[in-house]
Amino acid sequence: MQPFTAEVIRVIQSIPEGKVMTYGQVAALAGSPRAARQVVRVLHSMSEKHALPWHRVVNKFGEIAIPEDEQRLIQEMKLEDEGVELGLDRRIDLSKYQA
Repeated sequence: MQPFTAEVIRVIQSIPEGKVMTYGQVAALAGSPRAARQVVRVLHSMSEKHALPWHRVVNKFGEIAIPEDEQRLIQEMKLEDEGVELGLDRRIDLSKYQA
């Protein structure tokens, strides 16, 4: 496993319940601020294996970036179960919920 990948996993695992991080924020904390797409790759390929709280990672606008309706709904429900509120525009207020 590459060091950046291991660090991305560590950062995602550290996101507290009821908080979110953006893909770019995870990338920056893992040491490569321009690697948001690599964070997506790690989430896609390693969430299950490493029991990552994948639902706590959103885009820079506080939006759920998953295009599939079923997975998007699952992410919304998981976040709401943790107390994260989605606005009427389906965005998360990053000033309130960003870790």
